[in-house]
Amino acid sequence: MAKAESRIIEGKIALPYRWAMGPVITRFFEEFKNKRIMGTKCPKCKRVLVPARKFCPRCFEDATEWVQVSDKGKVKTWSLITFEFSGQPMEPPYIAGLIDLDGADTAISHFIGGVDLSNIEKAKDKIKIGMTVRAKWRDKPEGDIRDIEYFEPI
Repeated sequence: MAKAESRIIEGKIALPYRWAMGPVITRFFEEFKNKRIMGTKCPKCKRVLVPARKFCPRCFEDATEWVQVSDKGKVKTWSLITFEFSGQPMEPPYIAGLIDLDGADTAISHFIGGVDLSNIEKAKDKIKIGMTVRAKWRDKPEGDIRDIEYFEPI
């Protein structure tokens, strides 16, 4: 049998969705309206989980205690996005990172901003793992993840 040539089909797929957040994530985002970041605490291992979770993924215990954590923390890791792909939250270049917030035992994924990205090499010298950052809050929070515009170096 003769070997067939490969073909490429190009197109776009749109995937509209509705996500039922449930009571824990709903409260997590409602607290953003007051510029507060809240986590849930595991009664067994005492870890504070941010974003808040209904149960501890290690202990499988219900996490019903709410704890406020700081909107300040340290960069755990980061990535500079310079290429375009479908479904991006913003136009490149931008920095995505994991932030270990003070008072939390898990990292939150968000943007790192307040850094001039017109010269990418200089930006890479400025952003460091372990650097301290703080949430840059939207002027009028509405109760969603975009209420924190980004985390900025302090």
